[in-house]
Amino acid sequence: MSTSAGITEPRGWFRRVLQANAWLVYAFFYLPIVLLVIYSFSDNRNVGVWGGATLDWYREFANDEPIKTALGNSLKIAAASTTVSVVLGTMAALALERYKFRGRGFFDALLYLPVIIPDVTMAVMMLLFFAEAAKILGFSRGFSTITLSHIAFSISFVSIVVRARLAGTDEKLEEAAMDLYASRWQAFRYVTLPTIMPGVLGGGLLALTLSLDDVVITQFVTGGGWNTLPVYVFGLIRKGVTPLINAVSVVMLVASTVLVGLSLLAQRIRGGEPV
Repeated sequence: MSTSAGITEPRGWFRRVLQANAWLVYAFFYLPIVLLVIYSFSDNRNVGVWGGATLDWYREFANDEPIKTALGNSLKIAAASTTVSVVLGTMAALALERYKFRGRGFFDALLYLPVIIPDVTMAVMMLLFFAEAAKILGFSRGFSTITLSHIAFSISFVSIVVRARLAGTDEKLEEAAMDLYASRWQAFRYVTLPTIMPGVLGGGLLALTLSLDDVVITQFVTGGGWNTLPVYVFGLIRKGVTPLINAVSVVMLVASTVLVGLSLLAQRIRGGEPV
């Protein structure tokens, strides 16, 4: 073993074992994605059987009105829930990280509940809540109930990501800004917000992805005519699996990859790093 700057390098055989393990982990994660993409172009109606290359399933996806409606519903709900979750989650993170108030510990623990509890438990809770609320307010389940449910579990994830970013920032920067006669709002806008923006973007991206991917909670709180794309795809699986599901999954995968790429690009540009 050789030592450099206090870091011990592993022996040659151990390093090869670590490299092999890394490749196995990558294969475990990414080979299913590669197979999904390949079989989305299969001309055979059986999902796991290759029947020659075709774009028919993507054409069917583009011409399928129920799928396009479900995709539109998913995008509307994700946009609304992400916007509200980012605002409320960032405010919660600032309150917990920068201020002391009565009940802070209880509120902190409560904020982690949506991350810890199972999706089915959260779904039943939201279903019961909306059922009782409907008796009083007389509304029907649909866009509003799904959006509120997605906000309920997304706020926690946004808050956790933003708090991690806040923990690494120096409070003295805000104090210096206020010493120079900046108001609290100006200090937040021109000092704190640009500093934590990567965390805000990361939390927003996480909330958007969770909203677009959710099945269990959405199934419990949805109403007539408000199927989201994941719920619709789950329904297709029960009717019979075709490569159309592969094509839909690939489209969702590409959209998620683009969102991640845009987030990383925005962080590099904001940080002044070369693209």
